[in-house]
Amino acid sequence: MPMYEAFEHQKVTTDFINENSRCLITSDPGTGKTRSVLDAIVNRGTRTLVLAPLSILEASWGDDIEKFTPELTYAVAYAKNREQAFLGTEDVVITNHDAVKWIVKNYHVLCGFDTLVIDEFTAFKNKDSQRSKACRKIAEAFTNRIAMSGTPNSNGILDVWHPTLIVDDGERLGHRFYSFRSSVCTPRFNGFANEWVQKDDAEEVVAAALSDINIRYELTECIDMPEQTVSAMYVTLPKKIRKQYEGLVVDSVLYTDKATVNAVHAGAKVKKLLQICTGAVYDEYGEVVGIHNERYDLVMQLVAERKHSLVAFNWKHERDQLANTATKMGISYGIIDGSTPVNKRKEIVDRIQAGQLQVVFCHPQSAGHGLTMTKAKTVIWASPTYNAEHYQQFNRRIYRAGQTEKTEIIQIAARDTWETDVYEKLEGKVERMDDLLGILNKLNPK
Repeated sequence: MPMYEAFEHQKVTTDFINENSRCLITSDPGTGKTRSVLDAIVNRGTRTLVLAPLSILEASWGDDIEKFTPELTYAVAYAKNREQAFLGTEDVVITNHDAVKWIVKNYHVLCGFDTLVIDEFTAFKNKDSQRSKACRKIAEAFTNRIAMSGTPNSNGILDVWHPTLIVDDGERLGHRFYSFRSSVCTPRFNGFANEWVQKDDAEEVVAAALSDINIRYELTECIDMPEQTVSAMYVTLPKKIRKQYEGLVVDSVLYTDKATVNAVHAGAKVKKLLQICTGAVYDEYGEVVGIHNERYDLVMQLVAERKHSLVAFNWKHERDQLANTATKMGISYGIIDGSTPVNKRKEIVDRIQAGQLQVVFCHPQSAGHGLTMTKAKTVIWASPTYNAEHYQQFNRRIYRAGQTEKTEIIQIAARDTWETDVYEKLEGKVERMDDLLGILNKLNPK
């Protein structure tokens, strides 16, 4: 009997993997997909390659192997020891998504592997990226293929096509992307080019096609989860900043007391508008032009009122302002972003779980997958993200197995700005994603 008995839904998922050489696991974040896969690897007894986000190679996969399946040996392959790890004898080799480009050039290292596991398969949704093409190529060397994601279609139904192609060689959604797009979307001219809009029955069509290789569980049907609430809090832009904000809405140049910041096209303009809301913009030299910081006073007031929180930021100047304010207030904190070493990330996660940190400031792309920080009960978005996958995944760092108390998500926005629109669009993307996941859940062969 294992020290940590698997939940019933995890056992069913493990059986499904063992019965299917190709499968998609789209269960919610926090349902313990990794445990199910590891138990299947033990049963299968074949050498396995795991592709996962860099931040969770050890913090999630390594720790879970040691906790749940200590009979498995494993090696974590970073750039400095990659070939040595592949040519070793460990049962499982764990490496990051971008390593596929190196593997293609060193194809011989796949000799002896039989099972491929792709954690967070949305990393390979762009069919034209070098990473996606490389993953498609190396997948051909594996008899067994498992792809996992709790947010498979964060930006639309088209995200599902290429990861599915990697798993089943085009058997279910077809070999040609443009044929698939035409079958589930219709073109609409937006004044510049065709925009592809999902057909009303797109989710049903895709879900039906994937039903035999997909298994999915919702978190709330597996575990009795405490309530989670979502609320918004607003700050008001100072008059001077409001004038600059509105000037950029109609003009393409922002004038400040310190510098002139050019917005070369509509997308850049929106980004500059959002940056103004957060308290700074970057000039053409990459330097921060300070504007205002009332927002951070609100964020840190919320942090000070709570025992443990996570705060999501999107830009470096946000991170720095939050850290500086926390230091002045005597609040213990950690930072997880692209500059945080992997071993440091694990240390920060361990410290907040032990109650030693009051807050962790996180970039959602760096801390949005696989990490468990259930000691925190609040996620505060210091500014919005356009990426629905990052939004949902980061919120699930506190809303997952092991959480025993009510949790809350707080969205910070400046009144009457693009930020409120971004949150609305974000919720729309999450709703579309939930539509497909709901249908997959009904068709799930449990």
